[in-house]
Amino acid sequence: MPEDGRANRISQFLKAELKRRNVTSAELARRLNELGGQESKASVANKLSRGQFSAIFFIDTLRAIGISKVDLDNI
Repeated sequence: MPEDGRANRISQFLKAELKRRNVTSAELARRLNELGGQESKASVANKLSRGQFSAIFFIDTLRAIGISKVDLDNI
Protein backbone atom coordinates (compact mmCIF):
# COMPACT_ATOMS: atom_id res chain seq x y z
CA MET A 1 0.00 0.00 0.00
CA PRO A 2 1.55 3.35 -0.98
CA GLU A 3 2.30 5.93 1.68
CA ASP A 4 -0.34 8.66 1.53
CA GLY A 5 1.43 11.11 3.81
CA ARG A 6 -0.92 10.78 6.79
CA ALA A 7 1.48 8.66 8.84
CA ASN A 8 4.27 11.11 8.12
CA ARG A 9 2.14 14.10 9.16
CA ILE A 10 1.17 12.39 12.42
CA SER A 11 4.80 11.54 13.17
CA GLN A 12 5.95 15.09 12.40
CA PHE A 13 3.17 16.53 14.55
CA LEU A 14 4.23 14.40 17.53
CA LYS A 15 7.92 15.20 17.08
CA ALA A 16 7.16 18.92 16.85
CA GLU A 17 5.08 18.86 20.03
CA LEU A 18 7.84 17.03 21.90
CA LYS A 19 10.43 19.53 20.68
CA ARG A 20 8.18 22.49 21.54
CA ARG A 21 7.97 21.21 25.11
CA ASN A 22 11.67 20.25 25.30
CA VAL A 23 10.79 16.62 26.09
CA THR A 24 13.59 14.17 25.30
CA SER A 25 13.19 10.47 24.56
CA ALA A 26 14.44 9.68 28.07
CA GLU A 27 11.97 12.10 29.66
CA LEU A 28 9.11 10.79 27.53
CA ALA A 29 9.95 7.20 28.51
CA ARG A 30 9.90 8.22 32.18
CA ARG A 31 6.52 9.95 31.82
CA LEU A 32 5.02 7.05 29.86
CA ASN A 33 6.17 4.61 32.53
CA GLU A 34 4.52 6.77 35.19
CA LEU A 35 1.28 6.31 33.21
CA GLY A 36 1.71 2.55 33.39
CA GLY A 37 3.68 1.91 30.22
CA GLN A 38 6.84 -0.09 29.78
CA GLU A 39 9.08 2.04 27.59
CA SER A 40 12.81 2.56 27.56
CA LYS A 41 14.65 5.56 26.18
CA ALA A 42 15.75 3.36 23.26
CA SER A 43 12.25 2.07 22.46
CA VAL A 44 10.84 5.60 22.45
CA ALA A 45 13.71 6.90 20.31
CA ASN A 46 13.25 4.04 17.83
CA LYS A 47 9.52 4.62 17.48
CA LEU A 48 10.02 8.34 16.94
CA SER A 49 12.87 7.92 14.47
CA ARG A 50 10.98 5.30 12.43
CA GLY A 51 7.87 7.45 12.58
CA GLN A 52 5.75 4.35 13.12
CA PHE A 53 3.88 3.76 16.34
CA SER A 54 0.53 2.59 17.57
CA ALA A 55 -2.44 4.81 18.27
CA ILE A 56 -2.05 3.87 21.93
CA PHE A 57 1.54 5.17 21.96
CA PHE A 58 0.37 8.36 20.23
CA ILE A 59 -2.43 9.00 22.73
CA ASP A 60 -0.30 8.07 25.75
CA THR A 61 2.42 10.43 24.51
CA LEU A 62 -0.08 13.26 24.13
CA ARG A 63 -1.26 12.65 27.71
CA ALA A 64 2.32 12.44 28.97
CA ILE A 65 3.16 15.86 27.55
CA GLY A 66 -0.08 17.49 28.66
CA ILE A 67 -2.07 17.66 25.44
CA SER A 68 -5.74 16.89 25.99
CA LYS A 69 -7.14 18.19 22.71
CA VAL A 70 -5.83 17.96 19.16
CA ASP A 71 -7.15 19.93 16.21
CA LEU A 72 -7.10 17.32 13.46
CA ASP A 73 -6.89 20.07 10.87
CA ASN A 74 -3.32 20.61 12.12
CA ILE A 75 -2.26 17.06 11.29
